[in-house]
Amino acid sequence: MTLVKDSVPATRGARRAATARTGRPGRRRENLAGYLFMSPWIAGFLLLTAGPMIASLYFAFTDYNLFTSPKWVGLDNFTKMFDDPRWQKSVEVTAKYVVIGTPLKLLLALGVALLLAQSRRGQAFYRAAFYAPSLIGASVSVGFVWRSLFSDGAVVDRTQTFLGFHVGGWVGNADWVMYSLVALTVWQFGAPMVIFLAGLKQVPRELYEAAEMDGAGALRRFWNITLPMISPVLFFNVLLETIHSFQIFGSAYVVSNTACGPADATLVYTCYLYQQGFKNAQMGFASAMAWMLLLAVALVTAVLFWSQKKWVHYEEDAR
Repeated sequence: MTLVKDSVPATRGARRAATARTGRPGRRRENLAGYLFMSPWIAGFLLLTAGPMIASLYFAFTDYNLFTSPKWVGLDNFTKMFDDPRWQKSVEVTAKYVVIGTPLKLLLALGVALLLAQSRRGQAFYRAAFYAPSLIGASVSVGFVWRSLFSDGAVVDRTQTFLGFHVGGWVGNADWVMYSLVALTVWQFGAPMVIFLAGLKQVPRELYEAAEMDGAGALRRFWNITLPMISPVLFFNVLLETIHSFQIFGSAYVVSNTACGPADATLVYTCYLYQQGFKNAQMGFASAMAWMLLLAVALVTAVLFWSQKKWVHYEEDAR
């Protein structure tokens, strides 16, 4: 009996050792298969993302025109940038676009999401219809259509003339062309709307019922229940749409007929970056601009993350 008991641990130890010996090659094979499947993504990341980023960081400190070898100039591109009036204009135009376009887009997305959160007939159709512009809004063809709508004598011009507003086509008017870009980005409110809608579905109905019993009106329920409960979703949408607004290029380039005008009225940051890098062959200056944009977006992101401690309410905080 003693011999049997003593042999049991030894047998178990031998089995574990045998399993470990036979398991290692199998584990290595699984790891190798995983790396093999990941290799296209790894190669693409190194060649198309990490490699160009490192190269552009080097070019940012050089005088490089795509045709001659880069010449190290240190911080000259950055100092030249701050003295460039067109660079300052591009920062101003981009900031205006972000400050006006992003809140309007999110307000419309939240408003439509509140309407669609209620049960009604044809709800699936309305969701798809409102989401569709987000799928096609960034295409070049939509940019051409938008430019046609806001040109002189087009639909928008005739409509506002009929209403008594003699402004003319927005595309050719330096004071109004920016608002055509804002209208285009607001029209693409479908993506944040879907995210808001998902957040609204997670708000417990019991909270609204309790508030109604206490005599709270619709506005008070929205301010004290809906907004705090969807604040993480709101923060996510604000962060995502702000970053996206800083990167605007295609719509401004196409609507302005590749001129980023008139009078630099749509000279957003990325449009001026493109002009410097590919039209003027100042790739070193353009690379410096790209890294300044990255730093600006990182700074805005850091400020948003810092501020969310004051107005974003998470479920674990309540516990």
